[in-house]
Amino acid sequence: MIVLDAYAVIGLLRGDEVASEVRRLLEDESCAINSVNLAEVVDQLVRVFGRPEDDVLADLALLQLTGMRVIPVDAAVATSAGLTRAANYGSKRCPVSMADCVAAATASATDAALATADPDLANVARAGGTPVVALPDSDGRLP
Repeated sequence: MIVLDAYAVIGLLRGDEVASEVRRLLEDESCAINSVNLAEVVDQLVRVFGRPEDDVLADLALLQLTGMRVIPVDAAVATSAGLTRAANYGSKRCPVSMADCVAAATASATDAALATADPDLANVARAGGTPVVALPDSDGRLP
């Protein structure tokens, strides 16, 4: 299984450079996103990118109907995410967000790989023993 971070799903739904790679993952692999990162997707698409709420919810429902799982965040994953951020965060050294740490903890808890374009998140995941599927960022760079 591959856990998608919020960037992957946002990029897919916006048709960004990463969209074709995420589409391929969804077609070829079992993919999931956790509930916290799903909330981040909704927030970013509606608030930041101005997409209509109904369109965002319809797109996410279609992704779920076609196989993308949504994994609820339980206390064990939440605790792991908090400990991961506490051990790694530094505003200049490693500005990894709490939501990103939840993605890493979800991948670790489900023995899955983590798909991300974020170099800080990729480093944190790899340091914790989680395999990373490197996605291109908006400039085409891989983490």
